[in-house]
Amino acid sequence: MSTSKTARRIGALASAAASAALGAVFLALPFGAAQAQVDEVTVAYFLEWPTPNQVAQLEKTYDDELGVKVNWKSFSSGNDMSAAMASGDVHISYSQGLIPFIVATSRGLPIRTVGIAVAYAEADNCVVHNDSALDRTSAASIAASLRGKKIATPEGNVTHYKLLKTLAFYGLSARDVNITPMAGGQDAAAAFLTGRVDIGCAFGGPLDKMKEQGQVIMTGAEQENVGIFTFDVISVTDEFAKQAPGLLTKFMQVTEDANKAFADNPNRYWGTLAKASGMTEDGVRGYLGAAGTFSFPSKDAQLGDAWMGGNVQAFTKSAADFFVDAGVMPRALGSYDGVYDTSFLKRVK
Repeated sequence: MSTSKTARRIGALASAAASAALGAVFLALPFGAAQAQVDEVTVAYFLEWPTPNQVAQLEKTYDDELGVKVNWKSFSSGNDMSAAMASGDVHISYSQGLIPFIVATSRGLPIRTVGIAVAYAEADNCVVHNDSALDRTSAASIAASLRGKKIATPEGNVTHYKLLKTLAFYGLSARDVNITPMAGGQDAAAAFLTGRVDIGCAFGGPLDKMKEQGQVIMTGAEQENVGIFTFDVISVTDEFAKQAPGLLTKFMQVTEDANKAFADNPNRYWGTLAKASGMTEDGVRGYLGAAGTFSFPSKDAQLGDAWMGGNVQAFTKSAADFFVDAGVMPRALGSYDGVYDTSFLKRVK
């Protein structure tokens, strides 16, 4: 497939997915004003993506504190989470990627971010084969090594965004490589591991599998040094936030408490987190241990200027404009201040 056709396909698929999701919102929102009480809450999350709140998930602390049944449903992509929120199947998406959130809100899907789930850089990346001819002697040499390469990546998510930003740092665009869009990280990893592509991009477990046979193009620290930040959000439907603010506040409180408890004594939770995330204990430690790749901003940090006090909103606008310029999205909002809501975090103790 030519790069121009690939770019059009990525943009069309992202737009089509968001449009279908948006259409579902207006056709079948089950959380109407006539419903007086929420009896169950459904939360989307990722397997092989360990976060401290999964202890509260497995031990049913959320159920106990919210006073309702909390259903946890795993997804393979943030775009699928958006579609599930649009259809009314999901109230809260935990650790939704920033880019799927941007795509959805830019198309008018009525969802909002109420917190930062996790910050990471190394845990989402692009890998080249160990036997590749990647020349790291200079940025120009890296650019020459990447030009024309076949790259498998999920589309319309943080992984895709980081790939495009990495290419841009080396003076390249999607037209200079051969991007093969994939439905999810597992598919990208399969293409990489079987040798069908030169470079594979993914997060979590699929990325770990690729790194066994390759090396990252740019480390997480290098990405942050050039302004490529990576974080996931806690997003909710506007309807649920309006209908059940008390439940949402309690959800955020349990999440904050779980993060604090883990930070105080991480060794207590390795087994529980391995079970909850579908990983080995060593795998969980790789993400959450002393040398791990995940960090979990506290409530106070999230409310500060570096996060939802202003920086995240500005970064979201910058990322959205970048995706419009890359042809992935047809348009961006004039401002993304309105899709961030700190009111629930401010009630957390």
